[in-house]
Amino acid sequence: MKRLELIKDGIFKNNPTFVLLLGMCPTLATTSSAFNGLSMGLATLFVLLLSNIAISSIAKWVPDKVHIPVYIVVIATFVTVLQLLMQAFTPTIYASLGLFIPLIVVNCIVLGRAEAFACKNTILDSALDALGIGLGFTLALSLIGFVRELLGNLSLFGFKFIDADGILAFVMAPGAFIVLAYILVLFNKLMQKWK
Repeated sequence: MKRLELIKDGIFKNNPTFVLLLGMCPTLATTSSAFNGLSMGLATLFVLLLSNIAISSIAKWVPDKVHIPVYIVVIATFVTVLQLLMQAFTPTIYASLGLFIPLIVVNCIVLGRAEAFACKNTILDSALDALGIGLGFTLALSLIGFVRELLGNLSLFGFKFIDADGILAFVMAPGAFIVLAYILVLFNKLMQKWK
């Protein structure tokens, strides 16, 4: 049961976006649509899962003085693999996310979980933690993108269901801050009631 708590905590109690307020740059920049938010979340989940497993596997052999550089090299390796896979199989998604894919290397969620959890726990626990945190990040980005696309374009996942103009501000930078703020408040109010 404790292991299932790792996944649940990553989605709710330690949600990187709504509770820990980590990864704000990709959160605000890539969520202009639900599809972009989902894609960025899944890309981060991929890197987080593989890097947590790898770091947990090698942590006992890495000297304390060089553990951060080693972790960054491990993370950069998986980001490079992700970039190559996306360029080969999903070039449209890769083009829409652009610069934010290589920036996963320095994403504080990925490096933070490597430093705070993966290097101190078993491979299975590290994988489950990465899965929970990654799912929490993916759900947060998808939700923000969903609301922004719905209000800004009157569409969902690219399918326009009302032939009218939405509120342009929601697909621009101010909309990201407004939607994030309201969802943060709502999420934290709901979490207080569930305690």
